Amino acid sequence: MGVSAPLPAAPVPSPAAAPAGSGSGAERGVGRGAGGAGRRAALVAGALVLLLALAVTSLFVGSGSIPARTVVDALTGTGTGTAELLVRDYRLPRTLLALLVGLALGLAGVVMQALTRNPLADPGLLGVNAGAYAAVVAGTAFFGASATTGQLGWGIAGAAVAACVVYVVGTTGAGARTPAKLVLGGVAIGAVLSSAGRAVTLQQPEVFDRLRFWDAGSLQGRTASSVTAVVAPVLVAAAVVALLARSLNALSMGDDVARALGARVALVRLVGFVAVTVLCGAATAVAGPISFVGLVVPFVARFVVGVDHRWIVAFTAVAGPALVVAADLLGRVLVPSELPVGVVTAFVGAPVLVVLVRRTRLRSL
Repeated sequence: MGVSAPLPAAPVPSPAAAPAGSGSGAERGVGRGAGGAGRRAALVAGALVLLLALAVTSLFVGSGSIPARTVVDALTGTGTGTAELLVRDYRLPRTLLALLVGLALGLAGVVMQALTRNPLADPGLLGVNAGAYAAVVAGTAFFGASATTGQLGWGIAGAAVAACVVYVVGTTGAGARTPAKLVLGGVAIGAVLSSAGRAVTLQQPEVFDRLRFWDAGSLQGRTASSVTAVVAPVLVAAAVVALLARSLNALSMGDDVARALGARVALVRLVGFVAVTVLCGAATAVAGPISFVGLVVPFVARFVVGVDHRWIVAFTAVAGPALVVAADLLGRVLVPSELPVGVVTAFVGAPVLVVLVRRTRLRSL
């Protein structure tokens, strides 16, 4: 797609070649888990097998008990009863949406961390999801955007505005581009946007009633129309991220080195920004604000497959959906009334964030 000129073979920086103090502890030690291409491929394949197992389990397990034979009949189109309709109209779309949301948030986290060289970058922590949330609430309350297709445009627009504001705040002034400033700016702006959205829903009870499950980051009650609305933007943006992976390797060595290697830094950042905006906006429009997926999955990916973004993108494209499907499954069975997937991912992601923050020399990727 013309983002960068051909680069020399293996342009990925090794931990030894990186400038002193420029990598997190996880990345400096990633050689222990990265291995060769065969080992990395095996790890991605193993994650894919886990994802398929979780997706199949998601069709058979739910808050209500449906016999396995009934599920099979529903999926093969031979059953016409109420239980079969529940599987086809709700469980299947819910599983597909979990896959799409996990893919979107995981890849958005990869790109955000690469562009900012900040291992703490996450669509939730940096306020991007909050921007999409506030925009969807405003669109629903004041402009009648009630369907997923209507909310999609508002979500993408809100994500774009929030990302721009956070990027400007985090890259200007004292301490520019440091992880702490970006995260603090993102948390502050995200808090303002989330509070504004919640203020609107409290003032308009009918809006709160329509968005109360979505507000918690939930896939409950989603139908095939939701899948249809977001599948194209998510898959197109994911393909763009895959094409960017090689250029992200160059950016991870710094802008000057990237330019010397032939990467068009400004274009890479612009295309990456657009991809993140579409991914976060689409995921938030359909499932509400879900945090930590974009933080946890890229962190695990770098530790498991190394610092080459081609492998990070491949692993994240499988592990991100697996995490969201697993969180949704746990939410269905842990309590009788179901926990929203956003609550479960918060329980998983918060400890990872604590570990990352406590690590030393965490200034950039």
